[in-house]
Amino acid sequence: MILIIQFLFWFSLGILFYCYLGYGLLLYPVTFLKRFFRRGVKQEAEELLPVTLIVTAYNEGAVLPEKIANTLAIDYPAGKLHLLFVTDGSSDDSEKLLLQYPQITLLHQPLRQGKYAAIKRAMTKVQTPVVVFSDANTMLNPECLRRMMKHYRHPAVGGVAGEKKIRRDNSQSAVGGAEGLYWRYESFMKKLDAGLYTVVGAAGELYSVRTHLFAMLPDDLVLDDFVTSMRVCHQGFRIAYEPGAFAIEQPSLSLADEEKRKVRISAGAYQSVHYLHESLNIFRHPALAFQYISRRLLRWFFCPLLLFVFLFTNILLAAVLQHPLFVVSLGAQLLFYTLAIRGWLLARSGRRPGLFTIPFYFVFMNYCLVKGFFVFIKGRQTVLWEKSLRVAESGE
Repeated sequence: MILIIQFLFWFSLGILFYCYLGYGLLLYPVTFLKRFFRRGVKQEAEELLPVTLIVTAYNEGAVLPEKIANTLAIDYPAGKLHLLFVTDGSSDDSEKLLLQYPQITLLHQPLRQGKYAAIKRAMTKVQTPVVVFSDANTMLNPECLRRMMKHYRHPAVGGVAGEKKIRRDNSQSAVGGAEGLYWRYESFMKKLDAGLYTVVGAAGELYSVRTHLFAMLPDDLVLDDFVTSMRVCHQGFRIAYEPGAFAIEQPSLSLADEEKRKVRISAGAYQSVHYLHESLNIFRHPALAFQYISRRLLRWFFCPLLLFVFLFTNILLAAVLQHPLFVVSLGAQLLFYTLAIRGWLLARSGRRPGLFTIPFYFVFMNYCLVKGFFVFIKGRQTVLWEKSLRVAESGE
């Protein structure tokens, strides 16, 4: 029995290390070598393809003026950039505001069917070879489209993922620092993923695909951005990464708002597995399957469980064997969770976690994965959700 417990201890430790550190350490030298051998390769002239930018907005009247101004400030030839906003179901007169801008095509209907249904309706109007998606509450840098379009000169590129950034020039958000730190980590990992083969799922704040690769799926799809970009890879293309094209978003106002958002995303992640079974075909997509399992499936399905296994087996081994290795390991785990609890208490009270940010947010994200899993298996995930309150929307 003690051998089984030891095996579970080392197995859980190995998988946890691989998911959060080992995979990145494995990719870093590979991507470094690929960049090194690409040095000196002559780049072709940038081709500015005609583009349609789709923005979905549900009751975003508070941020729409800023979003419209930000969109109109994008540096791209006017004849090649088509703007399309969808305000389905909005009851805050968003459509009346957008009607004041003749350069923007507006789609609006009283019936609210969810973001993905709105996107599919918009896609029937797209006539350009590339389509770009962005959320209403995120602001883009002016050169984002020029930076993204350069990747399409490579025929193997089927889409481009931009970078998501969390605005840091505020003091109202208790979780803003943690959220921003997480997205800096995600951006670093996306750079490594793209260096190996492909980004493993784009974020809806800013990404693009070749129009003919967009797949029409059922309206109940929650993580449309993730599934859409992954299904581009199923067709033999890859998703490139462009950190020079970024979307800036305000952080969640409170821990409760961030939890609501993370749980919904987690439930959508488990739903997406059904649509992405092709990603596991190691014979057709060996690189994609390796990345998808390493970056997503292990973290979603195994890491929350293995955190418990790692702690429980460590307690047993420290108590039975009393070996210094297991005693020190248990002490380190208990200290880590103590710091996480301290960070959680600070964030819940509206204060920033500070030095406790990393342990707090790590445990918090795994908690949201567990909670999101139960939301999924109970069938309670929905495309119609109450949006999380962001700092800019607080009215303070």
